[in-house]
Amino acid sequence: MSEPVKLANRNGLRLGMMGGIVGLLLVAGFLFVMVQRAAAPASSPFLASAPLPETIGLGKELYVKDCAACHGVNLEGQPDWKRRLSSGKMPAPPHDVTGHTWHHSDQDLFRIVKVGVAAVVGGDYQTDMIAFQGVLTDDQIWATLAYIESTWPDRQRAAQHVLTVKAAEAMP
Repeated sequence: MSEPVKLANRNGLRLGMMGGIVGLLLVAGFLFVMVQRAAAPASSPFLASAPLPETIGLGKELYVKDCAACHGVNLEGQPDWKRRLSSGKMPAPPHDVTGHTWHHSDQDLFRIVKVGVAAVVGGDYQTDMIAFQGVLTDDQIWATLAYIESTWPDRQRAAQHVLTVKAAEAMP
């Protein structure tokens, strides 16, 4: 075999080996990311299993104490809740099936309760609802959400669960 042919064969072998190594690194990197993502804790504690009855009971107590004055004892919200009040603020929406709470993932609902509506939706959104960070613990917020969700019919719970799963899958 001539020297140029030997050189070409060696260079081709090197390129093939480098391509194989790059391919293996890409596959390894992909698998690493997928394993890390799967190992990351779900942002909603209710993805793995339904909340316990005692969690829902605590959530009901917290709801009555911290939420019912505005959102209603029966989760019915304030009258005409889609229209701004004369103060420019939005009334408290219902958390029952007639409202839009079930149109949001657990992650979004948690953030709204913890840091406040305006911090989540932005803009000049005005409401009387406070941010509950420092008032309720994370576990208490989750319990309150568990109670609210426990009152929804199966159809709404299923639709909201899909949103929660999609939000969890989108997390890094």
